[in-house]
Amino acid sequence: MESLAALPAGATLSELALKADAPKTSLVGLLNGLTDEGYLIRDDSGRYFLGPQFLSLAMKAVAGRELVTLVRPTLEKLSLDTGETAVLGALASDAELVTYLDRVESLNPIRYAVSVGERRDLYCTAMGKLLLAFFDEARLDTYLKKRRKAFTPSTVTKAEDLRNELSYIRSQGLSYTQDERIEGASGIAAPIYSSEGDVIASLLIAGPSGRMAKNAYLIEPLLEQAAKNCSLLIGGKSKKE
Repeated sequence: MESLAALPAGATLSELALKADAPKTSLVGLLNGLTDEGYLIRDDSGRYFLGPQFLSLAMKAVAGRELVTLVRPTLEKLSLDTGETAVLGALASDAELVTYLDRVESLNPIRYAVSVGERRDLYCTAMGKLLLAFFDEARLDTYLKKRRKAFTPSTVTKAEDLRNELSYIRSQGLSYTQDERIEGASGIAAPIYSSEGDVIASLLIAGPSGRMAKNAYLIEPLLEQAAKNCSLLIGGKSKKE
């Protein structure tokens, strides 16, 4: 696990056996078990990467407290300051979907509503795109080979268009959607970083499209600061810092 955490490009069985100073025959069973449980991912070329179950477990163990507990006050303040629904999410432990870990809904009678534990596709949600943007190249290539459903006329489904958008997200540090998953609903998402500089979760502000567009200039700095505060709470920092 330590070796893979230090290798963003992953490692083969041979490379891991060398690192662990163990025979491949002893290691392969362990790797297969960890892959079956979602703690590792093995791509088509045979390289192993840390999987979503490992990252989910790591988040729950941060500072001896669950990430949800640490972030809750920030979610409450962010929702109050923006007037919109604030959501904490991360990659699902068993699928390439975003799962909503916690949320504080807007007090406005017309608001974005979501349930804790609900899961959504990565390619058509602001939080999902934010997490997708920080996939390693091999994993992203595999993901983009899959077919994508157009939920609305605004859903981006073409691989080339998504690549361009994900590149922009990586450079800007914010992700946006407008009417892509649900017509009339829009979102803005920002990353939460681990101590290694990896994106392990995301904060989302979501609401009616008209209101979100009108207030984006106010929401963006509040969201960025809130996400930065969450990263600091868990000792995280961007790799750009």
